[in-house]
Amino acid sequence: MRVSFTAILVVVVIAIVLFGAKRLPDLARSLGQSARILKSEAKAMRTDGAADTPAPPAPAVADGAAKTIQSAPGASASARPVSEPSAGQSAGQSAPEGGAR
Repeated sequence: MRVSFTAILVVVVIAIVLFGAKRLPDLARSLGQSARILKSEAKAMRTDGAADTPAPPAPAVADGAAKTIQSAPGASASARPVSEPSAGQSAGQSAPEGGAR
């Protein structure tokens, strides 16, 4: 089956009319991110039953370094740094902003 240049051009024009030129890059980016997530999940499913070896230990983090949390596998754009509470504070408490008054 051969696709002609005219058919490709018609599909592109219809896509621009339906979605608008401003939304097409966002749609393509979302589609690419979804494909990466699907690929990583499929790879994880394939390797789940293949090797029952324990996961390697997590790398040690220096005391002052912040950890990074990602919302989805491979999504570096949505990653955000998270700071650990200091030894003197519990997880629910935070340091006062302006000090004691």
